[in-house]
Amino acid sequence: MPVIGYAPGAYDLFHIGHLNILKHAAADCDRLVAGVVSDEMLLLTKGRAPVIPLAERVEIVRNLRCVDDVHVEVVPDKIDTWRDVRFDVIFKGDDWRGTPKGLKLERDFAAVGVEVRYFPYTMHTSSTVLRRALAAIEGMSTELQATGEGVLR
Repeated sequence: MPVIGYAPGAYDLFHIGHLNILKHAAADCDRLVAGVVSDEMLLLTKGRAPVIPLAERVEIVRNLRCVDDVHVEVVPDKIDTWRDVRFDVIFKGDDWRGTPKGLKLERDFAAVGVEVRYFPYTMHTSSTVLRRALAAIEGMSTELQATGEGVLR
């Protein structure tokens, strides 16, 4: 019986860490479904909207060779997503391992026979780091405009 894997994420500001998780996940199952979290769910769960709109994030992820299908996550509980997708394994970055939300994920999925597998989190590159860098660049640009520096004369 083929093993269906599920790799949820925002996949905002797509970077090498996202690619690594998806490539490792695809190598660890027969069919990989990438769960792309909706803008509304990101606002609800992380308190911020993504930089890249949902339709574009879905299109990026859908076009990766290692991804067989994409599921848009519109509910906060992964068990509800499992009821729709029916995966056998869920993949997460190891930054979830041992955390309250990771332990809850493991308990919830153990009850329905789904295995949680962790992959190394790419520490040096994350959407949070990229978001901070963009904010810093934007702040510098605004400051330069306000002082008149950097303006071509």
